[in-house]
Amino acid sequence: MERIDRYRRYLKRRNFSSHTVKSYLNILDQFMSWLTASLHDTTRKEIDDYVDHLMGRKLSPKTITCHLQTIRLFFAYLIDDEGMLIPNPITKVSIRLPKPLPRHVQDDQVRKFLAIISDPRDRAMVLLMLRCGLRVEEVSRLTLDAVELSRNRLFVAYGKGKKDRVVYLSNDARSALEAYLKVRSSKARRIFLVQKGPLTGTPLSVRGIQKRIEYYARESRIKVSCHSLRHTMATQLLNADADLSTIQDLLGHTHITTTQRYCRVSNVKVQRNYYHAIELVMQRGQAKNSLYWEESS
Repeated sequence: MERIDRYRRYLKRRNFSSHTVKSYLNILDQFMSWLTASLHDTTRKEIDDYVDHLMGRKLSPKTITCHLQTIRLFFAYLIDDEGMLIPNPITKVSIRLPKPLPRHVQDDQVRKFLAIISDPRDRAMVLLMLRCGLRVEEVSRLTLDAVELSRNRLFVAYGKGKKDRVVYLSNDARSALEAYLKVRSSKARRIFLVQKGPLTGTPLSVRGIQKRIEYYARESRIKVSCHSLRHTMATQLLNADADLSTIQDLLGHTHITTTQRYCRVSNVKVQRNYYHAIELVMQRGQAKNSLYWEESS
């Protein structure tokens, strides 16, 4: 369909990642295959019917929301860029999404998990997620020229939302990265490479990294994922009294509300603040009681 091809070129001109473009077009292909009305005649009723169709396929609310957001953006393109005189059948996405707490790994489990990782490459990858808050995609794309060991920092280019940021290396993360770079013989630009099999020396994919973490999770019998390592870093920093704005910058969050979700799982800090405050409350209460009895007597 020519209109879809033009939309694909439009997305590429807007600098959307190839993964995002592929995902958008896949969703639109599903919608267009299901739709019996023309685009001109598509109304909210068709959209509601499509939601029922997706729910019938047992898709999650998050996936259905993704479908609706993609379709809404496509209609906005048709109206604003192609000049079609039609209303957008999706003015807002109204499906309520669950808001699960970010999952983090307890400190004793972190120690147990790290203890079984002896491979220099894998240890460096884990510590970049655990100490620097890198997303798995960012670890996969990390290049040699992005590392400044002399300044204990990394430059993360084209993070989520095409945002660049600087993150800092802890002592153990720097040691692990240096240990890996010493045994890494390739001159490839990407840092983390396949070590075995016919693809040896090629960049390690996102799925390749995830499989390594899944392997260590099975071996340690600890529920760990790439993203939970990143969540753990945020939770640990918050419990150590780091400012929310600092954590926001390190994680590359656009909105502070995203970072604030970690307050809900930062039990150590909540517990500490509670006991400090309640002690003051009790002391004041005791002081007032003492004053009351002195005046009464």
